[in-house]
Amino acid sequence: MDYILLPGRGGRCFRIRYTTWQRVVLLLMGFVLVPVLTAGAGYYAGLRAGDAATVARWRADVAVQSAELEQVRHETQARVEALARRIGDLQAELYRLDALGARLVHLADLDDGEFDFSGQPGVGGPRQAPASLGEDTLDEVLAALEAKLRDRRAQLEALDRVLQGRKLREAVRPAGSPVKSGFISSPFGKRVDPFTGKSEFHKGLDFAAKVGSEVVAVAGGIVTWAGKRPGYGYLVEIDHGGGFVTRYGHNQKLLVKTGDRVERGQVIGLVGSTGRSTGPHVHFEVLHDGKVVDPRRYLHAKG
Repeated sequence: MDYILLPGRGGRCFRIRYTTWQRVVLLLMGFVLVPVLTAGAGYYAGLRAGDAATVARWRADVAVQSAELEQVRHETQARVEALARRIGDLQAELYRLDALGARLVHLADLDDGEFDFSGQPGVGGPRQAPASLGEDTLDEVLAALEAKLRDRRAQLEALDRVLQGRKLREAVRPAGSPVKSGFISSPFGKRVDPFTGKSEFHKGLDFAAKVGSEVVAVAGGIVTWAGKRPGYGYLVEIDHGGGFVTRYGHNQKLLVKTGDRVERGQVIGLVGSTGRSTGPHVHFEVLHDGKVVDPRRYLHAKG
């Protein structure tokens, strides 16, 4: 079979002659190449489409991860800010405790070295490179502040126990005069008995005062006697604890009864001259650990 190729006008004609076998080969090649090329084009197009889908999935994953990272960043920032606020609150509380402790130490006239609220404990070490104030660092600062607060609270509790003990001792320790107005008419110790004229040991102080004037307790305690007793007339006896007992004799009238709790300065009776007495006065005794002691040492004590 011949094929004639006609170029443009005035051109030269070409004749191509194919034998039967050549035509068969060409046909076979056409049947093979066309499907192969078609499949190749389809495969390439599929690859392009697959790549686009993959890229889209990657972009979606990146968007999700970015959103999650942003959420984590916001949550972390919020926690850091909360920790920073907590640290500020603890620092302020620490300052308040230090100020309170220092004031109590000053008012109580205690040893500053034993209860030192003016500075922090000694710390130190080689300088390290500065680090950003992250969550871990804030947790460490927070733990250190909480440890300081525990230490301050322990100091304040110990200080409170000391002050309460001192307050209790001061409350039960006799201090002051049993009458608001009057004078000492007979001292403690040896004296001439006004009834016998002989030397005797006087176990208390006598305070001459106006009949009916107030007799007051010189310390807080429990009334262990309120009634008549030989020699004392109407007597009030108060147990203050700590080994201290006081007695107030020759009252005209008693204003407390046995078992009553009284406070320092509370009126417990009225001046009289009951019992073995030559005139209106208060016989005032102080006993410590069961032994009478000179009351004058307590008259000017601070209660």
